[in-house]
Amino acid sequence: MNELERILEFEVRFADSDKPPLRLAAETNLSEALDVHNSPILFGCRTGICGTCAVEVVAEHGEPLHPRTADEDEYLSAMAPDRPKCRLACQIRLNTNLTIRKVEI
Repeated sequence: MNELERILEFEVRFADSDKPPLRLAAETNLSEALDVHNSPILFGCRTGICGTCAVEVVAEHGEPLHPRTADEDEYLSAMAPDRPKCRLACQIRLNTNLTIRKVEI
């Protein structure tokens, strides 16, 4: 059994927000879960090409977050090349505890 299988859920915190942390199942796609929980992060295309859900990963608590998807990397390399901690929330599959902050691109 690997570490991810032992940990069944992770916590997502929202920096600069009074929204309480969320506990979500491992490998949850953030776009699906954050909509349900009325988070401060908005979503548009959900495919990694619009940038509506851009967030800064303020902190990872545990394992490193999965790497960017190809679509996400293509978009962020062009639109936010100087922001290495920028991610598209719609492309994040949860594999660690995170603190994120909404950013404008």
